[in-house]
Amino acid sequence: MESSNTLFLDHYFPSDVLKITEVIETDDKIIIHMKSISHTCVCPRCHQRLEHYHGTYIRKVQDLPILGKNVQLRIKAHEYICDNEGCPVRTGAETFNGFLNANRRMTQRCEDFICMLAIETSCEGCARICQAMNLYISGDSVIRFLTERYEAQPPPVCGETIGIDDFAFKKRSRYGTVIVDEATHKPVAVLNGRDSNTLKAWLRQNKQVRRITRDRASAYASAIEEILPDAMQIADRFHLHQNLLEAVQNALKSVVPADIKIPIDQGCSDNQQPTENTPKEGVKKK
Repeated sequence: MESSNTLFLDHYFPSDVLKITEVIETDDKIIIHMKSISHTCVCPRCHQRLEHYHGTYIRKVQDLPILGKNVQLRIKAHEYICDNEGCPVRTGAETFNGFLNANRRMTQRCEDFICMLAIETSCEGCARICQAMNLYISGDSVIRFLTERYEAQPPPVCGETIGIDDFAFKKRSRYGTVIVDEATHKPVAVLNGRDSNTLKAWLRQNKQVRRITRDRASAYASAIEEILPDAMQIADRFHLHQNLLEAVQNALKSVVPADIKIPIDQGCSDNQQPTENTPKEGVKKK
């Protein structure tokens, strides 16, 4: 049996909703023309299935490079009308089973690769690496991808025991508050500011908290006392040692005077034996 050297591109795309019609290759680019063969789509807002056909348009999409060449998809896609009167979207575009999201210029797998690379390097470093791979993107677009994915995550749920501490976004200029779940040792919230009002708003939405480890900041103590009066407030290890040290110092100061005079024994001073540097009687120093 002869082995085939042909690369079947259909295997790398959702063939049940997309069909390749033409492939054009140049020195630095591969352009793949495709058309949609689906008859329905899902509204990106209300998530209802749309079947009311509206029209056809060409979507220009970037995919992962092939053999170092930039890959451009030219998809002849369908657009459907959303019949839901309560939905702000009037028309919806096809997403092709998660292969390409609505209003995106890159495929989902291409965005996944960029986000993974940005997390391991940096946004600007990721953009430079992608440019070298003939994948065109800017550092601002990488930041937007990461921000959108962060905002799309469900809010983290914390347990009954948390730790609170402040940190500096910019020293002596801007501060924040980090809240960590003591059971998982993972941050569950990062608040802008370190005042009591910021913490109060978060505590109102997390009334399940029963034990809070914090520093000695009075703003945190007053916020917890007001919103969760039954919660146990625990001083962390560093501040517990600091409290103990201050208590010992205060106890010593109350017993031991600040100035201690050590009396000199005159008898010992008169009978002091001469040292090597002191000349003895009857011996003349040369």
